[in-house]
Amino acid sequence: MRHGRFGTGGTGRTARTARTGIGAALAAGALAAGALAMAPAAGAVEPQSATLSFDCGSYGSGTATLTAAQDGTNATIEVSTSAITAPIDIGAGSVNSTLTLTKNGSGTTDFTGNANPAIPAGGAVSTGPLKGTVASGDSLEGKSLKIVVLGITVTCNATSAQTPGPFVF
Repeated sequence: MRHGRFGTGGTGRTARTARTGIGAALAAGALAAGALAMAPAAGAVEPQSATLSFDCGSYGSGTATLTAAQDGTNATIEVSTSAITAPIDIGAGSVNSTLTLTKNGSGTTDFTGNANPAIPAGGAVSTGPLKGTVASGDSLEGKSLKIVVLGITVTCNATSAQTPGPFVF
């Protein structure tokens, strides 16, 4: 009986060779895990959801819920508001929207898009995800919403502060 073999079935592979192979595999796994740990993580916006009130002139007024998400410098905000209701059925992707937000307390930034779901007649307008760019630490608060549907432009202005507060990216 030969000693120093590691169940190799006669291939001539020694226990030391097997241990080296296992060690190399463990080192490669640790290296891969370390690379994942050092990869930039998707940003976490806080809060993820906020509300504010809008006045849309003769089209109505009401509250809006804004839901934000972030992936690096790319961010999206979805808007659902009872301030505007659809007079007729509106097809998916047919509402062009621009959400203007106060940026860091002084400037502004726009999130735009036309990815609305289908909206039934009488239903509350939902739009998004509206896309924009952010930097780490940006603080954004809803200021106005412009919606263009069926050639009609509706501008809604915020009449309250965003609750529980601005989005911080």
